This record gives sequence, structure tokens and C-alpha cells, in this order.
Amino acid sequence: MRKLVPGLRRFAYSLTGTMPEADDLLQGTLERVLRQSPPLGVAIEPWAFRICRNLWIDECRSRQVRDRAAQQPELTDGQVVDGERATTSQIQLHQVDAAMARLPDEQREIISLVAIQGMSYQDVADTLEIPKGTVMSRLARARAALSKTLNMAPEGTPS
Repeated sequence: MRKLVPGLRRFAYSLTGTMPEADDLLQGTLERVLRQSPPLGVAIEPWAFRICRNLWIDECRSRQVRDRAAQQPELTDGQVVDGERATTSQIQLHQVDAAMARLPDEQREIISLVAIQGMSYQDVADTLEIPKGTVMSRLARARAALSKTLNMAPEGTPS
């Protein structure tokens, strides 16, 4: 289990973009992993990464619901303060983090699992429950997008 935690934490960070959110996601993942046993015949590592990803998807959906509710003045009386936006505006992201953040979720999670976690294409396919070919095509698109973003100067002109 100890070998699993650093990789899960990096994956959680790649999904959330902030360490506090990544730590919360990691905690939720570890709670779920410790409470349940993996399905018969399923390796714990891909199963744990799938739990992490599914918890993140659930959190994103919950945020959408909360955001929609916050936009309804009859529910909030105009007292909504967007702390996440205020916090995010204070954080300076490294160039690669910014480029990763621009990727669609599907591409970001794939490149994180392959490039950062070092998982094989087949392991990623099993973890995300998608075909291996889909992993390969999303990874190629993610790499191309990262390359294009990272080769741009801050003003938006090629370097």
C-alpha cells in the first residue's frame, strides 16, 4: 500500500491541479481502498487509480451542481464568495502545469498515467476501462497539444 500512495498522489494532483484538492482526493481514495476489497482477479493498483478517477469525476459533477445552485439568487441572496477563484488567482503555476491544465480531462489523465506514473498502455486501458487504441490516440493528441503549448512564447508567438 505504501508504494501506491506516491503514485496516487501524483495522479490526484494531475487531475485537480492543486495540492490541497489532490490531498483531499487522495484521502477519499485511500478510505475507499481500505474499506473495500478489489474485485476478484483485479490488481489493486489499476483498481485504486480507477477509484481516484471516479471520485474526481463525482467531485466535478458535484461542483457543477453547486455552481448552478450558486447562480440562483433566490438560493444565495447574493452572498456567494468564490474562494477557489481567489485562491487560484494567487497561485503561479509552472509552465508544464499550465500546459497540462489546458488539456481535456481525458488527455490529461492518460498522459499522467503513462508519462508520470509510468503505466503501460494496457494498464491504462484496464484502469480507465477503454480500448488500448483509444489510450494510444489520446496520448498522441495530448503529447501534440503539450508540445504546441510549450513551444509557444508567453506572447503567443512561436519561440
